Amino acid sequence: MNPIIRTQHLKKSFGRSFVLRDVNLEIPEKSICAIIGQSGTGKSVLIKTIIGMIKADSGKVWFRDKELTSLGKDELMNIRQAFGYSFQNAALFDSMTVGENLAFPLKEVLRLKDRKQIRDRVAQLLDWIELPGIESKQPDELSGGMRKRVGVARALIMHPEVLFFDEPTTGLDPVLSETINNLVMRVNRELDITCVMITHDIPAAFKICDKIFVLDNGVVVAHGSPKDVAGSNHPIVMDFIRISFEELRV
Repeated sequence: MNPIIRTQHLKKSFGRSFVLRDVNLEIPEKSICAIIGQSGTGKSVLIKTIIGMIKADSGKVWFRDKELTSLGKDELMNIRQAFGYSFQNAALFDSMTVGENLAFPLKEVLRLKDRKQIRDRVAQLLDWIELPGIESKQPDELSGGMRKRVGVARALIMHPEVLFFDEPTTGLDPVLSETINNLVMRVNRELDITCVMITHDIPAAFKICDKIFVLDNGVVVAHGSPKDVAGSNHPIVMDFIRISFEELRV
């Protein structure tokens, strides 16, 4: 599979704190990839730097054949429409209904005016995530799992080519976590969207991902298929995976 996203020598610091030291990775197109690592290793900063929410200090990011780090603001904003972002807490607007939340990017980014077209797209997507007919509900009326799925739906409504998931199963019980992981696989397989997850759910990452990157101290210390990463002899990788699976058994 050809890479849809590449980074080369990506670096980012905040003051004297180096978060990304030298990140090199390739995300294969139409794959499911996970970025794993201990808390504070720079996973969220990496994703936000890739999509241009945070400006890199140095290094390069490519989306297909476009070097994003060399683009001007307007051109970068256009390219970013190819990216969707599903936030850890869903980040729904509490003052809006579910339908209004999903319609927001259609109105504000795509500038769609046709109300029927907007309603149809919202209804179609809610049906696809198996939550039909909840357009009029407020976010605080939804369970945690429902909020997560609506957050994914809002990220999907712009038809992105790459969808980033920030801790998609955090705070969910094992049954709901499996529902969300199955949704990630559906996004990938049914919609042909490249999926990139930041996750602490290591067993799920090894189960559903094509490729895994282990980030430690601002550097990718292991990458490859789940089998490749499981066989890594890097001490940080070995400890992190061992502890993660031991916690699952407990």
